[in-house]
Amino acid sequence: MRAVVQRVRRASVDVGEQRLVSMGEGVLAFVGVGHRDGPRDASELAKKIVGLRIFEDESGRMNRSLLEVGGSLGLVSQFTLWADARKGRRPSFGDAAEPAVAEPIFESVVEAARQFGVPVVTGRFGATMDVSLVNAGPVTILLDTERVF
Repeated sequence: MRAVVQRVRRASVDVGEQRLVSMGEGVLAFVGVGHRDGPRDASELAKKIVGLRIFEDESGRMNRSLLEVGGSLGLVSQFTLWADARKGRRPSFGDAAEPAVAEPIFESVVEAARQFGVPVVTGRFGATMDVSLVNAGPVTILLDTERVF
């Protein structure tokens, strides 16, 4: 699984003209499910996201996690994280899991994160969404359960 994890002041997700969710300070993570991913990847990714020490402590060092600061977690599915743009100008998405496979794995990430007691909001799987966010820092971290980066 891949994720782009961003520390945010606030974020929201709209589908069409409807505000689906909004959140205050915390983490917004775009999550892409690859065709080799499974439940173990979902748990590992959720644990990593909620435990990342990307919030400042009293001395200004990034030393506190989402769990420690009591922030919210926004999870948005994004198959385009599996884009391969090495050839030509049109990206290929062959390494992304099919929606029927990806959706339950994405939902496993959501449930695993909730097990930590973190308030979790999500976009709508498979929908075209307008995601608005205000980066804090900015702090943006790339994660991959296969440890590609």
